[in-house]
Amino acid sequence: MVWLLVLAELLAFGLLFVSFAMARWREPVVFAQGQAGLDLSTGALNTVLLVAASWAAVRAVGAFQRDHRVAGARWLLLALGGALGFLVVKGHEFAGKLGAGFDWATDSFTVLYTLLTGFHFLHVVVGAVIFALLWWNARSGVYGPANHVAPASGAVFWHMVDLLWMVLFPLVYVIR
Repeated sequence: MVWLLVLAELLAFGLLFVSFAMARWREPVVFAQGQAGLDLSTGALNTVLLVAASWAAVRAVGAFQRDHRVAGARWLLLALGGALGFLVVKGHEFAGKLGAGFDWATDSFTVLYTLLTGFHFLHVVVGAVIFALLWWNARSGVYGPANHVAPASGAVFWHMVDLLWMVLFPLVYVIR
């Protein structure tokens, strides 16, 4: 089931990515002005947080497979920390934009920026909730060599979130 969800999400984001690229091609000045207001260092920090969370999720699944339940729970907590770190950094970016009078629907850039980053933000929230639930269960020793499907499925979802950012970050923040 998780693979069906991943496919549906990749298709939805794919349409948004194509829309962004086509709109940038049609309105290069609008997109250049919009992208000039984005902070590359914040985007890079978020990339590190997402990749670190993916790495921790993989380590958690591996720990459960080897029956290292306490280590698996700790890795899940680290993955949750990466997700929450992303949400704090991105939330700070959104708050700064609002404070500066950013209108989420001024032009095609702001609309697509809002859709892409907002939709991705929601996926990170879901990923953080998944990591929190997995961690909660892992603390009581639920997962092990014979039962690690839930952490593996959570990791697959998170890898999708991470992959989407690997396209979103260059497309929206870097390529000008």
